[in-house]
Amino acid sequence: MRSPGRIVYQGALLFDGTGAPAREADVSVEHGRIVAVGSGLDGDTAVPLAGCTLLPGFVDCHVHVMVSSTDLTTVARISPAYRLLQATVNLRRTLAAGVTLARDADGAEAALRDALADGLITGPRLKVAVSMIGQTGGRSDGWMPAGFDFPAFDVGPGRPSGVADGVDEVRRTARRIIRAGADVLKVAVSGSLLAGGDPTRHTHFRAEEIAAAVAEAEAAGLPAMAHAHSAAGAKAAVRAGVRSIEHGTALDHETLELMAERGTWLVPTLAATRATLTAHELAGAPRSRIDQLAETVARHTESVTRAWRAGVRLAMGSDSGVTPHGANLLELAELSALGLPAAEVLVAGTSSGAALLGAGEEAGTLEPGKRADIVVLAGGVEDLSTLPDRIRAVLLGGRLRAGAFPVPVGQEAI
Repeated sequence: MRSPGRIVYQGALLFDGTGAPAREADVSVEHGRIVAVGSGLDGDTAVPLAGCTLLPGFVDCHVHVMVSSTDLTTVARISPAYRLLQATVNLRRTLAAGVTLARDADGAEAALRDALADGLITGPRLKVAVSMIGQTGGRSDGWMPAGFDFPAFDVGPGRPSGVADGVDEVRRTARRIIRAGADVLKVAVSGSLLAGGDPTRHTHFRAEEIAAAVAEAEAAGLPAMAHAHSAAGAKAAVRAGVRSIEHGTALDHETLELMAERGTWLVPTLAATRATLTAHELAGAPRSRIDQLAETVARHTESVTRAWRAGVRLAMGSDSGVTPHGANLLELAELSALGLPAAEVLVAGTSSGAALLGAGEEAGTLEPGKRADIVVLAGGVEDLSTLPDRIRAVLLGGRLRAGAFPVPVGQEAI
């Protein structure tokens, strides 16, 4: 197919991901990269986009593409092969939502990342944690009171078990996960909202176990991330040197000060906490459980608001799988509802996410030299509550991969 040469996207507003106000500007793209940003740009083909806004592709730092249901009965009836096929649909929906780079936070093997990179399947660029390290009785343990194990994901050569106890076992488990191709090492330092009880009050692993996991990540040149609801667990993880705290449902003043001081990121996943409450309400859960989750939603909202005010760096994470795949940008609406300015919210979903994932040189902003990962939004960026419904087109490396708009020959959606 003949190359369309240099394409200029004209007439739109531009939010470039740096936090600067949206402005009128053209963007020219050639060979999958942004060549120039400015006014009156020339090219071989012009694509008029009046009434739209161009944004960097969004970055979702916390997804679970292998999760299509959190109902155990449903999951038990689905074969591993079928779940993998579901994941390909989840990935397409994620890309169509405007997410061009994502981090799978537990469940996806490195092979899925590689299949995306090789063009075997369609979806965003992907980084993977492979498996999450957790203690016996913790977030990674599939033990059931009936006396059998029900792992959330398949365990095998491509995805080692993450259950470990004691420093030596944590080290061995970390090395196996790294051997399996992980881009990041994830450790669970609290329980899970989905497991019942209140994970915001208890810490999993001792400090030396958390430190061992982080040390193994650092030795392999990888970052570490921590599933953390409790303040004590998050604090221990920050002191050990994790790059990000995931969820952060009940962070106290001391933890937030420490995170701000050390530059530790927070990936709040507010939409997932609210979705967990909604799911329990629809399922007719006991009133005591509903009240507990409602309290958790309120506590989480307060925790993230205080984190923002304390200067903790925020990056978007939808926890899709718990929330619907393709509804990733609802997380930005949640952040906006806290009172964050629209520009800060969009930065959390673009350049901040790229920086957290170590991809800031390639993604996160619309600047010359960057990959042409571009989202075309109908209208402006003032109202983020309607953002998910206004995605019109998504370009990945300069190729139209989702949506539609007037495009030259050679740029048809695949």
